[in-house]
Amino acid sequence: MLQIKSSQYIKPKAEGITGDDACDHTILDNTLFIAVLCDGVGSARKGGAAARQTVKYFMNQFKTRPKAWNIGKSMTVFAQHINRLLFKESMSQYEQIELLTTLSIAVIEDETLYTTNLGDSHIYLQRDNGPLQLLSVDHNMDDEHMSHVLTQACGLSDHVDLEIKETQLQVGDKIIICSDGVYNLISDEDLAEKISKGLSAKIIVESVVKGHEDNDRDDATLQIFTVTAFDERNAAKKQTLIIPDTLNIGDIIDGYTLVSPMMEHGRIWRVVKDNQTLVMKFPMNDDEESIDQFVHEAWYAKQITHKAFGDAWIPEDRTYRYYLMELIEGKNLTDFLDGKHLSVDNAINLAKFLHKAESHLLNLGLVHGDIKPENIIVYRDKDSAGTRFKMVDFGSIVEIFSENSRAGTPTYLAPERFQGSAINEATEIFSIGVTIYWALTGKFPYGDIEPFQTPKFKEPQAPSKFNKNIPNWLDSIIMRAIAIDPETRYDHYSELFYELKDPVNVKPFFSQGSSFVERNPVGVYRSAFLAMVVIEIATILYFTT
Repeated sequence: MLQIKSSQYIKPKAEGITGDDACDHTILDNTLFIAVLCDGVGSARKGGAAARQTVKYFMNQFKTRPKAWNIGKSMTVFAQHINRLLFKESMSQYEQIELLTTLSIAVIEDETLYTTNLGDSHIYLQRDNGPLQLLSVDHNMDDEHMSHVLTQACGLSDHVDLEIKETQLQVGDKIIICSDGVYNLISDEDLAEKISKGLSAKIIVESVVKGHEDNDRDDATLQIFTVTAFDERNAAKKQTLIIPDTLNIGDIIDGYTLVSPMMEHGRIWRVVKDNQTLVMKFPMNDDEESIDQFVHEAWYAKQITHKAFGDAWIPEDRTYRYYLMELIEGKNLTDFLDGKHLSVDNAINLAKFLHKAESHLLNLGLVHGDIKPENIIVYRDKDSAGTRFKMVDFGSIVEIFSENSRAGTPTYLAPERFQGSAINEATEIFSIGVTIYWALTGKFPYGDIEPFQTPKFKEPQAPSKFNKNIPNWLDSIIMRAIAIDPETRYDHYSELFYELKDPVNVKPFFSQGSSFVERNPVGVYRSAFLAMVVIEIATILYFTT
């Protein structure tokens, strides 16, 4: 994954004020880095507001940008849009330019740095602790007496033209962005020396403004970003590897002999090499999207080391695009049960197993994304008695908090997933709950939901209605796991696991629509009994006096 060491600091021109500078940075999906710095023009009454609005706009827009847009188009469209918004708002609210700010943007995708700017904030590149290379262009009047006047800025006119610069990066490169409140007080040579020493943005800014009185200088903002690692998935995508159109029994791929296809689509095969049987998986197609998905899948697969999953690896000397997996001999849970129900003990073990599998993924910042019986292999371990489980389908694994609302299988999706909510622990717990519910009863709590259907969720019946062997405490755990309202559901895997280990302390589950009688039947009956006793005593006293 892309790794960036960052340091940024804003020093307003006087104590106790917000200032007119704004900046922010983020890494999206572990692959895309965005940094933005805006210096609100002081002569404009709303310069600071424009700066903050622009930074926030770019951060939000890059999170939701169309995947078909390249970086250059994204930067151009976003800059032109926010420029137009600021200009029109100035004209409608103030009838003159008041929302005005400089704009400097740096984006890293793969090993390429994309930069552009409006105004006079600077963007530098420093390599091997050498001199600073200026990547931005100052948009100021040529006249030395008018050099403070900007010829381009965000919000200055109805349209802006951007010049986007592309720079190839190396590990260790530093990207520096700063406002004129910094570079006007220090030479590029001195700034390069301080950055080479590893000083933080705060220390550098504080040293630069030292000795300058409040309001005797401009706001000073500095961002320093060091590339510590590139995303290896991008390098993998660029490899020149063969993707066969067709695969047949007996084909030999890098010494592995294809024995039999394991799926109808013919892209997952049982293979043999040196008397060892393995599983080989190929991309579905050779288009960019398929390769991108496959590279992510293979990369995730090889990161996973927990015994809940089969081993997976990518041979270093491969000439075809594929990855290998351990062959797990067994049946998926659906075929294993074949109309029968899982025993209560095995269902509890399955729930604990799913917790361990998901907890391992969580440590990697991932979730499975498609928990269901078909992705759970049941097998017998020759070294131990009893039923064992393994998780499969690395292709469904995604980063936690991903907003791919249709990822997974509809019948097992939490209600909020149909509304575009991010995948998190609570939504995965819902899938675990539905899986356990089905394994114990053969029924789905909310019915069998079809793809692209947007279902209406109604309170389900407790699983014990269909399987009398289910104890009350397990009934409550399952119902809490599949609760329609996320606020009622378990928030974290650990909460589910602790209750599975400690049945005595499991509290009865009641849906939000449950009546007071359902929630506290003993209290209601006790109150009713006492009321009857009081009435009986009052009646006796009435007739005896």
